[in-house]
Amino acid sequence: MAIRTVLTERFGLTWPIVLAPMAFVSGGALARAVTAAGGLGFVGGGYGDRDWLARELAAAGNGPVGVGFITWSLARNPDLLALALDHAPRAVFLSFGDVRPFAARVKRQGVPLIAQVQSVEMAKAAAGEGADFIVAQGTEAGGHGAARATLPLVPAVVDAVGRVPVLAAGGIADGRGLAAALMLGAVGVVCGTAFYVAEESLAAPAAKAAAVEAGGGETGRSSVYDTVRGFDWPAPFDIRLVENPFISRWKRDGEGLGRNLLTERARYDRALVESDLSVAAVIVGEAVDLVRAVEPAADILARMGQGAEVLLSGAGALVGQAPGRAT
Repeated sequence: MAIRTVLTERFGLTWPIVLAPMAFVSGGALARAVTAAGGLGFVGGGYGDRDWLARELAAAGNGPVGVGFITWSLARNPDLLALALDHAPRAVFLSFGDVRPFAARVKRQGVPLIAQVQSVEMAKAAAGEGADFIVAQGTEAGGHGAARATLPLVPAVVDAVGRVPVLAAGGIADGRGLAAALMLGAVGVVCGTAFYVAEESLAAPAAKAAAVEAGGGETGRSSVYDTVRGFDWPAPFDIRLVENPFISRWKRDGEGLGRNLLTERARYDRALVESDLSVAAVIVGEAVDLVRAVEPAADILARMGQGAEVLLSGAGALVGQAPGRAT
């Protein structure tokens, strides 16, 4: 059996679950694995590294996957959209910026456009530009986002955009979250943290292990890593990740970080190579509480989908029953 929604019908999915196009994490192998298991996989286009994107699209092979971009970064490297469209993606996923410069081109190619937003106002704008699906992303999400929480944002966006189907993102990592999102009016979910620890993920093994041990209360939002990495993220976006001594040192001293930027950037680069997680980032969201094993993406997807199906059928109505929870 499976859960049927507008999303599953449009893309021929078993489960209404989409892999978030996480920069440097959602590569071709992970996107292919999610799609093969009945979800919709995306390769994350990241920050404009053409060689990386070409390599990961090749790694996806003939698997029908989508491509996601950080929209403000794509505006600086617009030729990457042509690279993506040349691979006949199942969809293009745009986040964190104005979709207008790209929407018409994507639509002319007959490729579905998915636009991620963090407010009702952004949702209305994306709907006006012809987005086929809108992702309402709550602040609970790992990686970049804004301030609104998922639970009230999703139904507000559903009400605001009329017939444009909405996906929910932020704090969803098991069957309960998927079922809840559908009850809020969403037609599916976008998940990053749940797949960060997948065997096929490009996250470092040490980072996956740290995510398995982490709790949602250990995460927080900050711009420290954007400053250190030299990424000029626009307001209102900052990044949720597991806090560590590096974050604690600099999150309240932006001026000090600026004065020591060259030294701290070198320290950060070294930490990446050495998997020193007292400095390097583990970029996951509040749903990391529900992530308790490194395992194949297919297992994560199936457990989430089947858990939601049980709940939605009424079989999981007993108090305290938690189908779909990672063990």
